[in-house]
Amino acid sequence: MSQNKTQKTKASVAQFLNAVEDKQQRADSKAIDKMMKAVVGRKGAMWGESIVGFGDIELKYASGRELDWFKIGYSPRKGKMSLYLWSTSPKLDKLLDKLGKHKRSKGCLYINKLADVDVDVLQKILELCAKDQVKC
Repeated sequence: MSQNKTQKTKASVAQFLNAVEDKQQRADSKAIDKMMKAVVGRKGAMWGESIVGFGDIELKYASGRELDWFKIGYSPRKGKMSLYLWSTSPKLDKLLDKLGKHKRSKGCLYINKLADVDVDVLQKILELCAKDQVKC
């Protein structure tokens, strides 16, 4: 299996979250952490220095490359929250249309703050992505 630059660590998620400088982003991070923990059914783990991931999976790319990763995760970044979510479900686009202010790339959802989105819709997105099989 190929080694990924970002590896799971034994660092404390709580210490990481408590060190988030922006008060609102720290509160949002803790709320997202709680939501993801409830969806996956276990605590998150640090991946590298700044990503909290939930649920261990093995990604398999069409090229044959395989790597250990997480099902869903997040990272408080400067000015935004990056949520790492993968789904091939057609339901995802419909949910994203109802989410509120966000940006999206293939495997990430970016929000400035939780107040910008419908938290109930975000919960449904997290549930969908946690259950979906990851295909790269």
